[in-house]
Amino acid sequence: MANDGDDIDPAALPTAVPTSARAYGWMLGGKDNYEIDRQFIRNTLQGFPECVDIARQNREFLYRAVKYLVQDAGIRQFIDMGCGLPTDNNVHQVAQRFAPDVTVVYVDIDPIVLAHGRALLADNATTTVITADMRDQASVLDHPDVKRLINFDEPLAVLFLSVVHHLPDAENPRRILRTIIDRAVSGSHLGLSQVVADDPRRGAVMSAQITAAGIPWQTRTPAELGALCDGLEPVAPGLVNVLDWNPDATQPPLAPVPAELTPYVGITARNKDLYEYGGLLRKP
Repeated sequence: MANDGDDIDPAALPTAVPTSARAYGWMLGGKDNYEIDRQFIRNTLQGFPECVDIARQNREFLYRAVKYLVQDAGIRQFIDMGCGLPTDNNVHQVAQRFAPDVTVVYVDIDPIVLAHGRALLADNATTTVITADMRDQASVLDHPDVKRLINFDEPLAVLFLSVVHHLPDAENPRRILRTIIDRAVSGSHLGLSQVVADDPRRGAVMSAQITAAGIPWQTRTPAELGALCDGLEPVAPGLVNVLDWNPDATQPPLAPVPAELTPYVGITARNKDLYEYGGLLRKP
């Protein structure tokens, strides 16, 4: 896997503030996190105990979405924005299980993701991870690994899974989400998901709390997310609670939840107004 100048400076690793990649990874059973990430999750769960279920349901959605894109839509190239730390059943592992020739570019701003991604992908010539800010789509498109692995003359899938809430309205999320899919050929797909709240007041409280902790965040309503997707064709069943997006009882289980978070598992079965919302959309 080529470095292309993405050298890792240990002194630059963000360990003084929580990061979404490490915090999310902890809820998935990952061990690449720090006390500041775990404390951030503990604090968030006090007001929003659904978050453990939400994170894990989104990860399960990733498997089903990628499987559909490869098997049913014939997609053979992926760009995964804000990919997070490697865990089981990453995009390339799911995709290449069904089609070994799939190419994948992972994109994340956290240099720790780059370090772990390089270790995981050292012997994989068709998959790479780059450090780039998904808000700067030009830097993604100009990256040598994107130019090497992604052919814009063929259908592709660009994924923004459980990261759209990191794009507040001030960042012009529509521009970010649509830059690549608008350039892509017909038959390409956009996959996206984010935390939504049916009660905008509760969503506003969540947004303020997480942003104050140092992680940009905007909890939207389902309608607000849907408004960013005009002109694209929803893949059945459309944009929904990801728990309901084409359930598959045969998909592999996730790693066990950390013992400390076990009491939060299953809360979304009774608290139904805060959830991960998303789906796949096809470019006509």
